[in-house]
Amino acid sequence: MTEYAKHSLCGVLTPQANTTVEPELWTLLPSGHSLVNARLVSSQPTIEKRLIDYTGKFEKTARRFANAPITCIAAACTGASYLIGPEREAKLVDEMQSYFRVPFLTAALTTVSALNAMGSKKIALLTPYPSSLNEYCIPYWESFGFEIIAMAGPELENTAFHPIYAMEETGVLAAYRDLSATDADVVLMLGTGMATLGSILKGLDDGLKPAVSCNLALAWAATQSKRLEQLDYKTFEAWRTGSHWRSRYLNLRGN
Repeated sequence: MTEYAKHSLCGVLTPQANTTVEPELWTLLPSGHSLVNARLVSSQPTIEKRLIDYTGKFEKTARRFANAPITCIAAACTGASYLIGPEREAKLVDEMQSYFRVPFLTAALTTVSALNAMGSKKIALLTPYPSSLNEYCIPYWESFGFEIIAMAGPELENTAFHPIYAMEETGVLAAYRDLSATDADVVLMLGTGMATLGSILKGLDDGLKPAVSCNLALAWAATQSKRLEQLDYKTFEAWRTGSHWRSRYLNLRGN
């Protein structure tokens, strides 16, 4: 392996303007686990078209890792999974694994695994998405047998550089509190561009409903360097409760 990746080295595919994936993954990864990142780039004019365009560039973008000794490839792009649907997503996973000979993990499918690890059935969605993406989001989760009983999210900051990536975590926490009052088993914080780690820790401290985010699920799966069907579900609870990453998050925020 390498000096900073004694256990695993994940090749991460991140949307071009996403400012959240790398800070959250660096916070989540335990010692001996590391990442290299490649940006997914598209000139398409809308979020939805860019997301679909990214999926057609997974292979080309991942080739930029060259001969780095990556132990898996992780697509940190949840919205793309909704738009192409579970069947096309599963085919992409097979194609990428066949080509690169390492596990290929999508943020959405690792989140499905995390929800299954928690035994969750009734889901409250904390969404940062515009309505044009939300309409694809709900059927995706339902296709895996989850019941969506509530959905809420902060207002999009349309004057910022990006309506999702510029979102402040105070709005995320407020939506989390509202969704925690529902009959859901878990609050699912969607997307890889919305900051979630502080809200997850605050929810743990305040006794809110369990929460999981897509970056949290992706990091958990990536450190195992296993295909989705081989993931060890027993390890997820320690990740969800922040036992190894709380102090790094607090240091990052200067707390």
